[in-house]
Amino acid sequence: MIGSSTSPPAFNWDTWYASIGGRQIDIAEADEILKQIKELQYPRFTGEVNPDQKEFENVSQASQAIKEKAKELGATEVGIAEIEASDIYKGRQIDEKYAIVVGQKMLWRKFQEVPSHESAVECLRVYFSLGEVVIKLAQYVRDLGYTCKVEHPIGDSDVLHIPLALKAGFGELGRHGSIIHPTMGPLFRLGSVITCMPLKTDQPIDAGIAKFCDICRACRIYCPAKAIPDDRSPEAGKDHLGNDRYMVDTGKCFPYFAKHNYCSICLPVCVYQHKEWAKDYEGFKTKLFPEINMEDPPKPVDPEAAKHWYPKVKR
Repeated sequence: MIGSSTSPPAFNWDTWYASIGGRQIDIAEADEILKQIKELQYPRFTGEVNPDQKEFENVSQASQAIKEKAKELGATEVGIAEIEASDIYKGRQIDEKYAIVVGQKMLWRKFQEVPSHESAVECLRVYFSLGEVVIKLAQYVRDLGYTCKVEHPIGDSDVLHIPLALKAGFGELGRHGSIIHPTMGPLFRLGSVITCMPLKTDQPIDAGIAKFCDICRACRIYCPAKAIPDDRSPEAGKDHLGNDRYMVDTGKCFPYFAKHNYCSICLPVCVYQHKEWAKDYEGFKTKLFPEINMEDPPKPVDPEAAKHWYPKVKR
């Protein structure tokens, strides 16, 4: 199965960084985590498949086993979705039918100040930690006798994590372009394992989050690049609930993200569920609204490269 004609191309990080003069974030700890992902995790994406295939009584039992293992390995949330052509990046091709989508919560106490070195490192830490989950979960699937493929949270995947996670019941798409989960809020990362192992799929949810986002504008107000829109974009198509999607102006967002510690302001300022999702129950003293460092934004960029569609917000 290949990506549909309407699928976006995979994000070309090199081209986007080149458009702003190259990488401009220099954090030794973050760079070390990136190095570990490439050196310690990439070589473990593949493995031997057990020739003695485990037989389950039904797909529900198989899915339950997968979910229990994912949680055991450290996933905060796990769901299963059937992959459609629109879930595959343009120009990419896969043979697998199902996506086992996993999410892992980021630590709220690391987002008390944004952007900051601490919040940037936390993003990378979870990419590594969740990477371990998908790598080990993939090996578990192979041990059961089924082929599969790792789709690492760091990027360069063949599939689009967010549409799959929405179908797998992770929540609803927020105004800022990220999923808001009913209990994790927006402060989590996604990865997946794709496989042809017969599984029972989950269903999208309607928790009233989209309606909340239509009223709340916290992420738009505090976006230093002014990249988050007032209105939904009919040109972007529908979400799983039939709403026009909100689309962030990537040409405004990326330059700020790439110069200011991966920004992330739009996530911790979210006030969904009165920030119940942000409370720290592990004894750390935290506040429910972060200290925000808003600098003047760089000029927008729109590199001449294959890229997903986005509106040019007020420009």
